[in-house]
Amino acid sequence: MTAFILSLALKFWPYIVGAFGLGLGALRWRSSIIKAERAKEAAKEAEARDIADSVDNDIGAMTPEQRKEALRKWSKS
Repeated sequence: MTAFILSLALKFWPYIVGAFGLGLGALRWRSSIIKAERAKEAAKEAEARDIADSVDNDIGAMTPEQRKEALRKWSKS
């Protein structure tokens, strides 16, 4: 039985190695796609954070009366 398995392994080892290589290639490709998606999400979150910071700065520069007036206008629209 061992001789039979050994002869099959010697006969089909290039196919086994090739399949293993394809599997590793597919995993690397998938991980690169995941990295790209995470980078896109991080860029979107950074942009949203910049907008939120600018809004906070604009509101912080207003007087309390200006804030109340802006809130009244916003709540009516």
